[in-house]
Amino acid sequence: MDIQMPGMDGLTLTRLLKASPAYQTVHIVALTSFTMKGDEEKAREAGCDGYITKPIDTRKLPVQVAEILQRSATPNTKGT
Repeated sequence: MDIQMPGMDGLTLTRLLKASPAYQTVHIVALTSFTMKGDEEKAREAGCDGYITKPIDTRKLPVQVAEILQRSATPNTKGT
């Protein structure tokens, strides 16, 4: 999910999707070239399962996506 989109930003769209029962289990990864302090936390609060910054390193992307999917599949026992 690109964070900066025309019309509706990606965090708003993520919130809308995650609020729908049909899309609650869809994995959403925030993608942005704007990296300010607190942005990753905002993305996670909106419902994003991961956060990747641009420019994308195409050699690392498959590993990053696999890690995000693994974290999403593993129950969080710490309550966060």
